[in-house]
Amino acid sequence: QLDIMKLSFAALALSSALTSSAASAFVSPRPAAFVPRTVGGAGDAAAVDAAPRITRTELNMADVLKLSDPNEELLNDVDVFIFDCDGVIWRGDSLIDGIPETLAKLRSMGKKMFFVTNNSTKSRKGYKGKFDSLGLDIPAEEIFSSSFAAAAYLEQTKFNESGKKVYVIGEVGIGEELDLIGADWFGGPGDKGKEPDMGKGGRLEHDADVGAVIVGFDREINYYKIQYAQLCINENPGCEFIATNCDAVTHLTDAQEWAGNGSMVGAIKGCTGREPTVVGKPGPLMIDYLADKLELDKSRICMVGDRLDTDVLFGTDNGLRTLLVLSGVTTEEKLLGPENSIAPDYYSDTINDFFMEVPANVEQ
Repeated sequence: QLDIMKLSFAALALSSALTSSAASAFVSPRPAAFVPRTVGGAGDAAAVDAAPRITRTELNMADVLKLSDPNEELLNDVDVFIFDCDGVIWRGDSLIDGIPETLAKLRSMGKKMFFVTNNSTKSRKGYKGKFDSLGLDIPAEEIFSSSFAAAAYLEQTKFNESGKKVYVIGEVGIGEELDLIGADWFGGPGDKGKEPDMGKGGRLEHDADVGAVIVGFDREINYYKIQYAQLCINENPGCEFIATNCDAVTHLTDAQEWAGNGSMVGAIKGCTGREPTVVGKPGPLMIDYLADKLELDKSRICMVGDRLDTDVLFGTDNGLRTLLVLSGVTTEEKLLGPENSIAPDYYSDTINDFFMEVPANVEQ
């Protein structure tokens, strides 16, 4: 069932992202005609200077509209929805109320849907299982994860031809995707509970053949893994530092926010002084593939997510429409506050608002 998503597509997906260097991969140029909607940024400077001075909060309130007439503001002009998962479809292992009905209504309207997650703990096959367990019948070909993106990046750069190995900080999802491309990897769950010798004269021997370190979310991260990763990156010439994402927080449960992969990546950045190649959102890998393979018009795609710095930026940087939901990590106060500079086209409480009743005084 996953055959149509074999990693052979990666050359198409990543070719534009790798035109400069590995360090700048996935920082796509904005389309020439596209002006990103950032509040108070360079794109707004001329307009703000020419207009009467208003406070930053007022500017936010003017630019970021809460969805009130879904047909006119959204549904009539969107053919494809790309949904983040954590905070949009579910929180932790709990499905958000009303989601199955909303997705069914969108399908009945002929809307295409894809589910793109920065969470690397599962492979695409694993996420298919999670959707199934929550009662959502989502075709496997509609699911994309950052664990998949990491493997796709290695395939595009012909990593296997180097004969090098991959060291993984992360959970089973990364390993399962690396297995699909035949990469020689170790670490991950296999290094759970390990402790380095830190007694007198103690040292941790590392494999000099490691040519890439992938850092994904890891609930079993430990000092051994951090030390092993830094040795590979600092001492193995040319060793790449790859991050599945840099999300600050995540939803392990529906009760609170938990430290995200940004904390794991930050630990490795801190001891190596290196910036990683980030393969998940907001990079263009997955949207470039979808748009090219399915011949989609990006102007009629809407990215829906709960994070400003990944989901919304993924949309604005890649020429998509954007909608932020408040069912995840971002509050309305943060969205509209003076410190935020990233503005979606619209925001709503959940995606269930796509089918809200429109008040009679709203013009059609």
